[in-house]
Amino acid sequence: MTATSRTSSKTAMLRHLVQRSELSFLMEAHNGLSAKLVERAGFEGIWASGLSIAAALGVRDSNEASWTQVLEIAEFMSDATRVPILLDGDTGYGNFNSVRRLVRKLEQRGIAGVCIEDKLFPKLNSFVRDGAQPLADAEEFAGKIEAAKASQRDPDFVVVARTEALVAGQGLAEALRRAELYRCAGADAILIHSARPDAGEVLAFKGEWAERLPVVIVPTTYYMTPTEVFAEHGFSTVIWANHLMRSALRAMQITASRIFAEQNLRSVEDTVASLAEVFDLQGEDELARAEQRWLPKRNGRRP
Repeated sequence: MTATSRTSSKTAMLRHLVQRSELSFLMEAHNGLSAKLVERAGFEGIWASGLSIAAALGVRDSNEASWTQVLEIAEFMSDATRVPILLDGDTGYGNFNSVRRLVRKLEQRGIAGVCIEDKLFPKLNSFVRDGAQPLADAEEFAGKIEAAKASQRDPDFVVVARTEALVAGQGLAEALRRAELYRCAGADAILIHSARPDAGEVLAFKGEWAERLPVVIVPTTYYMTPTEVFAEHGFSTVIWANHLMRSALRAMQITASRIFAEQNLRSVEDTVASLAEVFDLQGEDELARAEQRWLPKRNGRRP
């Protein structure tokens, strides 16, 4: 299968997930290893989280990692998996022209879609400083969406428009106004974000929005809401946005502290993954078979 056909297949898969009638789920990953774990867990798609990628690189979620660095990580994730990836593309890393180039490069690397948000570049994470951050001009952001759609070569490539109007405290009416502008600009879905501890805001949005476009949500703060509620209200997709990174962080903190304190590995060996599991995820067996097939024998043996 060629790179082009792989990309087309993944984009079609993501488009199906976003548009189908039943609720779909995307799980966060931030590198090739975590992407493989998401796929093995059974998820049909991956959210390449900007927060998690930044955290894994040791920088802030404020565009401190360049878009080409993010792109390289996303490529490793795509190469490692067969399920589609929706990239958290922040604000698109600049103006409409930056978005055009981003879409072309994502398609070349087998990424099935991108989500861009209507904040200013460089962005701040939605959950810092109580959401007090300015939004982009809605008409200009709609131009980014239109440019993204005009730039894609694969008709199934998915562009999700994310509005931060609720997080920024601008209210339901403004969120709806912006979402409608982005729909008219060609967005394939709307991501409505909220920082509240309950789902009231996103449910109110969905009630007013109805079925104009699929609606994606990220219930990081309103995690106590039963998932059945999202299905009953006709949401398209739920993104579990950062929990592999956060769980890995906690596990690494515990292991590092214990080894530092005890100066041996006895108490941690049974709590960490085996090397065999690591080698399995890396595809060591496939490499061994390839060596048998293609490496020449030396003195009757292969190296």
